[in-house]
Amino acid sequence: MKSKKSIIGILLLVFALTLAACTGNNEKTNTKVNDEDMSMDHSVSAEIPADLKEEENPKYKVGSKVIIETSHMDGMKGAEAIIVGAFDTNAYAISYTPTNGEEKVKNHKWVIQQELVDAGDKLLKPGKEVKVMASHMEGMYGANAKIDSAEPTTVYMVNYKPTTGGKAVENHKWLTENEIKAE
Repeated sequence: MKSKKSIIGILLLVFALTLAACTGNNEKTNTKVNDEDMSMDHSVSAEIPADLKEEENPKYKVGSKVIIETSHMDGMKGAEAIIVGAFDTNAYAISYTPTNGEEKVKNHKWVIQQELVDAGDKLLKPGKEVKVMASHMEGMYGANAKIDSAEPTTVYMVNYKPTTGGKAVENHKWLTENEIKAE
């Protein structure tokens, strides 16, 4: 009788572990490396850092329809998008080792000044080491990173439907002005 209970207990444990491994956040998708072989949060909160300033006169106003001309993720290039936010800040491409043990990510575009710990308000130089407080991708929050490139710019938050089909992406952070064009 005791061995039957042990077997049932083991089967229940295996079932629970299998179920846990199969569930998760359905809003994450795989992309290719340099961002694109890692999971990126597709639909994220519209919440922005408190000290991030709206762009007073953006090239693309909130509500504008645009075409995405970059491929941070599969299905992004050529997708129609709607601007849901435009902000004046410094944008950074970074390389970092995720906190979840995934392989190093090179040239991730973009994190902004307000998503870096103790970054101040001056443009940081390439090569500077920083701590990231953004969660655009799994393992990004709290990661140590090195700045690959830096530029003062307007960054845009957009909603779009991937060209590969599937669920619409809401509040994607961030695209720069040269990564989108008028529809």
